Parts: sequence; structure tokens; C-alpha cells
Amino acid sequence: MFSFEDARRKVIEVIGARTAAPARTAATETIDISGDPSVALGRILAEDILADRNYPPFNRSIRDGFALRATDAAVPGARLRVVGESRAGVAFDGAIGEGECVRILTGAPLPKGANAVLMHEHARVQDDFVVPKQATYEGQHYVVAGAEARVGEVVVPRGTRLSYAELAMAAEVGKGRLQVSRRPRVAILSTGDELIGLTDKPGPFQIRNSNSISLAAQVALAGGEPILAGNARDEIPELRARIEQALRADVLILSGGVSAGKYDLVETVLEKLGAEIFFDAVAIRPGKPAVFGWCCGKPVFGLPGNPVSTMVTFELFALPAIEALSGHAPQSLPFFKAKLAHPVTEKGMVAHFLPARVTWPSGETGGDPKVEVLLWEGSGDIGAVVRANCFLVIHTSRLELERGEWVDVFPRRGKL
Repeated sequence: MFSFEDARRKVIEVIGARTAAPARTAATETIDISGDPSVALGRILAEDILADRNYPPFNRSIRDGFALRATDAAVPGARLRVVGESRAGVAFDGAIGEGECVRILTGAPLPKGANAVLMHEHARVQDDFVVPKQATYEGQHYVVAGAEARVGEVVVPRGTRLSYAELAMAAEVGKGRLQVSRRPRVAILSTGDELIGLTDKPGPFQIRNSNSISLAAQVALAGGEPILAGNARDEIPELRARIEQALRADVLILSGGVSAGKYDLVETVLEKLGAEIFFDAVAIRPGKPAVFGWCCGKPVFGLPGNPVSTMVTFELFALPAIEALSGHAPQSLPFFKAKLAHPVTEKGMVAHFLPARVTWPSGETGGDPKVEVLLWEGSGDIGAVVRANCFLVIHTSRLELERGEWVDVFPRRGKL
């Protein structure tokens, strides 16, 4: 049985080996961010964004004050005559001479001849003259032209997931149309005779199909295009037909039907379709009966049907596949350390992912984060994940942890 680390590595290895780079590069589209920038959020950039000029394009003041020659204010008490003003968008038309200065505002260009900015609060103004309260030095309080980026320099590299800062940079360099990787189409097929639609009234032993909704949201957050492929009953002909149809997408994710019970038929049907199965169990709880295979040229994930198991196994195994197919290098698991708020003991030689909440001391600077496991009723308890902002990770090497120990925390995407 694979550890979760080895299973994740296997997914990344197989996707990388079986998805040709030229094919990924060709699957691109162009989007326009000038009207609605939100269309680009989370997309993977398929081209380098280049600076169209130097940034800043001029020596730019980063303080309100006075632009001057540093040698004229090398010692406190000098007296400089104010000869003009420079503000954002309107530069001083002229050059600073000996014993002169120009009033300057944040973001404004330095006048010719100036090589320092004296902050307003470090100056005493007397009519049309300024007396520095402290010495200035060359290069003080301004950014040199081209210090942020030079013309032609890559300011956002291809393969970057776009967010607000990257879109701001694209706007700054005048790049309103962006080439991005096409989002992989991810079919989501649930299985189970007990499942009904969201708006249906459940009978005594039925449940609404929440897994399809949570998986669609996770796919969208990962940069994929979710395709809801419905629910298959626990019978081979129907399950096979629905799987064959869903395999028209780039990726297939199934929920349920992957355990060892009489009506867990997913692996049986995949094998009938000629699938190559790389693993069908992982040493984790929740989520042990997770399946990853390759069928009809497409990656296929069979995730356990209990909702928390589905959520956890998607993040661990399906997410890196969608990232790779989006043109984004799969990322390392974003674990970070926090101090355990109470002792924890688990059983079984598996890694545990427990719904938890991490907090930071209020009003403290540099306080240690603390993590607390939430009360939960097992892998069907969606409410526990709603209350959680992370999962506490208990590795097989240490199943008994003491209060105050530093432990691994796995954040819930979008919550931390």
C-alpha cells in the first residue's frame, strides 16, 4: 500500500510522462482582461509578459518633501530656495541649480539635477526657503528609473497562476489580452443507489449528492472546468456506459464505489475497459480506498464516497494532475508547522488528516500558531470541515503527540 507521499509522487510522475509538453503548450486560448479581469483569475499564463518600457520610467519619489542636490544639504542648517513643484503626472520643467530645491510629492518625477529627496517632516519651511533638519545623502527616498523592470524583461513568466498582483502587472505594461492554457475538462461522476439530486426529497435511507458539488468546486479552484456527469447506479452496465461517456473529458473523477464491498464496482468496470491501475489503496484516514489509473488515454481517479474522504483525496492526488494538465508545475504539499493545543492519539499504521482549526495569538507579534483538532463524527461529517480551516496531519511515524509539539498542518484551500 502506498503512503500518501508516494501516491502523490506516482500521480505527478505518470501525468508528466504521459502528457506531452507540446500538446500542453498547444492547448491555449486568449482572454481579454480589459472588461472583466475576473475571467483570468486562477488561469495559467501560457506566455511571458514583458515590460514595454523601463519601470519606473523616470526617477520616482517615494516621499512627500523636497527634491535637491545631496551636496547642498550634506549638513543640517543649509538654506535652499524653493523654485517649483513636481507632482504625479506633472513634472517640474527645468533643472535644479546650486542651492535650489523643488517641492515634490510621492510618485512624482525627480527634476533634472536632483539626486535626493528630503522628507517634508525633516525640513523647516521659511517663506520660499527650506532648511533641512538633518543631512541628506545621494539616492535618498526615490526609485531609480528601470529599477523595478527594464524594457523587454520578463515581469510575469509563463506557467504562473494569475491572481491580482499578476493582473496588475499585466495592466501596467499594457497587456490587455493574455494567452492562457486551456482549462482541462474534468468529468465528475458519482456512484451509489442511495444518492439523489440536490432538490429531491430524500427517503429514509437516501442522501443528497453533495460530493459532485464539492468536487466541482475543488476542480474550479484548481483551474479546471468541472463537468457534472451525473450519478451511476450500482450496476455494471450503467456504470460502464457512464464512464465511457465521461472519458470524453480530459480527466475523470469518480466518487464512491471504490471500497471492497459487493456493490463497489468502479475498479471492476475500469479493468473491463482496459485501465491500468497504479494504486487502489493509500495508507491514509480518511480516504484509504483511493484509486488512480489510466483508461482510454485519460487519467482516472476513483475517490471514496464519504464526503470528507472525497475532499481530502482530491487535494492530495487529483489536484496535482489538474495543475499539470493546466500547464502549471505541480506544487509541493503546502504543509506548515503549528503547536498542538492538546494531546492527540490515533491508531492504525496510516497517516491521519483530522479536521482542525489553527489560530494565531490575538494582538501578539510573532506569536506561535496553535492547532486544535475539532470534534467530528468520521468521514461523513461535512460540518466538521465547514468549521475547520485546515487538517492536522498525523504521520505513521508518530501516532501519539503531546500538547505543545510542533506538528504539520495542511491548510484548506481558500481558508488560510
